[in-house]
Amino acid sequence: MSRDTTRRSLLLGAGTLVAGLAAPGLLRAQETPSRNVSGFVTHDWRDHFETLGAGAIVADTTSTSLHYWSADGSDYRVFPTSVPASDELTRRGYTEVVEKKVAPSWTPTPSMRERFPEWPAVVPGGDPRNPLGACALYLSWQYYRIHGTHDTRKIGRSSSDGCVGLYNEHITQLFDLVPVGTQVRII
Repeated sequence: MSRDTTRRSLLLGAGTLVAGLAAPGLLRAQETPSRNVSGFVTHDWRDHFETLGAGAIVADTTSTSLHYWSADGSDYRVFPTSVPASDELTRRGYTEVVEKKVAPSWTPTPSMRERFPEWPAVVPGGDPRNPLGACALYLSWQYYRIHGTHDTRKIGRSSSDGCVGLYNEHITQLFDLVPVGTQVRII
């Protein structure tokens, strides 16, 4: 942790303490979401799903993070993500993992081909130009994926054309954990 980060954390902590002493009831009513040690907003799966089923994923487009819970609830992980670059490209709601692919090929959507006619019709898996990275979780929504990326500058930013991207090492971890049928919510 950098000196600036430590100083900022101490100052923010002190401000919260003072505010809490001044108006404890007010602080509880206006609390910000809790954050874990990595600085990500934490979520409780029960706020999004009735049961864990085969497992659960919440992709939070505001905090650019993906939250995963195993079917028995014993494994909770948070990964930094890229998210769609605009609200027009963002799909929110409930879906599920319907297919998993290692080194998937990538086909630009019709709207992408319209905007960028020079793009190839298909980019094979393993090609550095392939934006799906090492592997992908295909969702029940057409053209929507949770996938890796070779362009690590995108992680933590709104920069994709609609999908949720993770570092390749993180999508590989998630890929091994997530069965087909895992429920997903994009918020």
